[in-house]
Amino acid sequence: MNRLFHSTLSPFCRKVRLVLAEKKIEVELIEEKYWEQTPDLLRRNPAGKVPVLRLDGKTLSESQAICELVEDLYPTPPLMPRAAEEKYEVRRLISWFDDKFYHEVTSKLLYERVHKKIQGLGYPDSKNVKTGAVRIKYHLDYLGWLLDQRRWLAGDAMTLADFAAAAHLSCLDYISDVDWNRNANVKDWYAKIKSRPCFRTLLVDQVPGFRPPAHYADLDF
Repeated sequence: MNRLFHSTLSPFCRKVRLVLAEKKIEVELIEEKYWEQTPDLLRRNPAGKVPVLRLDGKTLSESQAICELVEDLYPTPPLMPRAAEEKYEVRRLISWFDDKFYHEVTSKLLYERVHKKIQGLGYPDSKNVKTGAVRIKYHLDYLGWLLDQRRWLAGDAMTLADFAAAAHLSCLDYISDVDWNRNANVKDWYAKIKSRPCFRTLLVDQVPGFRPPAHYADLDF
């Protein structure tokens, strides 16, 4: 059995989950308390991070490396374009969300509101929460600008870039930190990707002590 060691509200784990589900690769999900840095986790990944994927007898780490390997091994349905410049745009946007968006928004909101409590690290830092709440508006506007020109984030077809963005936004939507009324294009795009079969397991996720809003699993939110 293939296994994915993950954390429910990790956007990096969710990106991998979306790719695996889209490719119809079945995996057993194993929740990992990565902050405890157990010997088993460090043996699977010396960096002490999730996700870690056990696939076809191989142990794989780092979310983007995992996603691109899965794409190479299981090219149907395709999540990367073939043209070099189009691949560049997909990778640029993935970096945008996994680096810039993560540090400016996800880490400020999700970490402060949820992960601190789960890990027993005290109360949210209100300054960080305020910063994240301000910065997400800029990123939603950027998404809207991209979608003014394109059907999907990186072009005319859905790609890994869409999964990277949706992974972050789905985590934040779980804690009601996305203003879906800010941009109609962004809301429509998210509704399309949220309605895909690969998204179903994300919509039934439950984090003890934190209930998602009613619209979280609503496909007509």
